[in-house]
Amino acid sequence: MKPRLVALQEMSVTPSRKLFLSLELGNAKWHVGASDGGTQICEYTLKAGDGQGLLAVVERARTRLQLPKEVAIVSCYEAGRDGFWLHRFLQANGIVNHVVDAASIEVNRRQRRAKTDRLDVRKLLSMLVRFVGGEKKLWAVLRVPTEAEENERRPHRERARLVAERGQHVTRIKSLLVLHNVRVKRIGGKRWAEQLKALSLPTRLHEELARETERLALVDRQIVQLEREQAKRLTPQAERQDPSLAKQRLLQQLRGLGQVGPWVLVRELFGWRTFNNRRELAGSVGLGSSPYRSGSLEHDQGISKAGNARVRTLMVELAWSWLRHQPGSALSKWYLERFGRTGARSRRIGIVALARRLLIALWHFVEHGVIPKGAKLKAA
Repeated sequence: MKPRLVALQEMSVTPSRKLFLSLELGNAKWHVGASDGGTQICEYTLKAGDGQGLLAVVERARTRLQLPKEVAIVSCYEAGRDGFWLHRFLQANGIVNHVVDAASIEVNRRQRRAKTDRLDVRKLLSMLVRFVGGEKKLWAVLRVPTEAEENERRPHRERARLVAERGQHVTRIKSLLVLHNVRVKRIGGKRWAEQLKALSLPTRLHEELARETERLALVDRQIVQLEREQAKRLTPQAERQDPSLAKQRLLQQLRGLGQVGPWVLVRELFGWRTFNNRRELAGSVGLGSSPYRSGSLEHDQGISKAGNARVRTLMVELAWSWLRHQPGSALSKWYLERFGRTGARSRRIGIVALARRLLIALWHFVEHGVIPKGAKLKAA
C-alpha cells in the first residue's frame, strides 16, 4: 500500500504536461501569463493585435518552461472589445482557447483590493489550471459563434442602433421647438419639412432644425433599407442554403411577433444555439431565477440578467405585444388571471414571467412545431 500512496502523492504535485496561457487584452498592450500548471509563471507583454507576436511569445514560454514541441496548449481571455477573432486565430494555430464571461469571475469582496494587469493575468492563469483540472463551474465559458453566424448579427444590431439614434434626433428636435413654446406630437414624415418652414422661428434655429431633420431622414432611410434587404432574403432558395431563415419564417406566422422579433430571435438565439431544457434556454438570456438562501433567510432575488440582454429586452416587448394580439392564448389567460387585477408594479413584474414562458413556447414551436396553446397564426 505504501508505494501506491507515494505514487498518488507524486501525481498530485507533478505539473501537468500542458502549457497554460492567460491573456489580458488592453487597447495598447497585451499581457500574457504562461505556466505548465506548477508554481513557475512566465509573463510577457506585446503590442495589442499582434497575432504573430503572440505565437512567438507562446514558443518562448514553451522553451523557457522546458516543454516538448508537441505539448498541448490551453489559453483563455475575457470577452470584451476584441470579440472572437482572437479565439478563431488561436484555434486555427492548434491552441484550445476559452472565452470567459468577465462577470462570472470570482473576485475578492473587500471594498478596496489591488487590481493591475499583472494580477489579473495571474488570477486568470490560476483559474484556467483549475478549470482544466475539473472545476467546470468555476466560471462561465461563452459559446463562440462561427464567423458566418457572427456576420449575420450585424444587420439587426445596426438597425437597433439606428432606432436608438432616431429617438435621439426626435427628442432633440422637440426640445429645440419647446424653447420657443412650439409643441408638436409627430416629428418627421413627408410633410414635416413644410411644417417646419411654416413655423415662426429665429433664423439660426431654423437652420439647425433643418440639419437635424436631414440626419433624421437619413436614419429613416437606412432603417427601411435594412428591413427591405432582410425581407428579400426570405425566399425558398435562401432557406435551403440557410436553415435559420426557415425558422424565422415559421415564427413570423404567429400573430403578435411582427417582422423584426423573429429576425432577432433567430440570429441571436434559435439560429445557432441548441438547448437541452427550458432552464438552459431561460438562463441563456438572463430570465432564470436567482434564489437567496442563507440560514433562516430565504427569498427570490428575481431574474439573473446574466445572458443576452438584446433577447431579454425583446422578449419583454413581445410579451406586451402577445397580450394585445393573442388574447385567447393560454399564456395571455394565465397572465390576466394572475396579474390582471393587480397594480401596475405587479403587472410589470408579471410581464417578465410571461416573457420567460413565451420564450419557452416559441422554442418548442421552432424546434418541434408545437404551436403555443390557443395561439392563432396569421391569415395566409
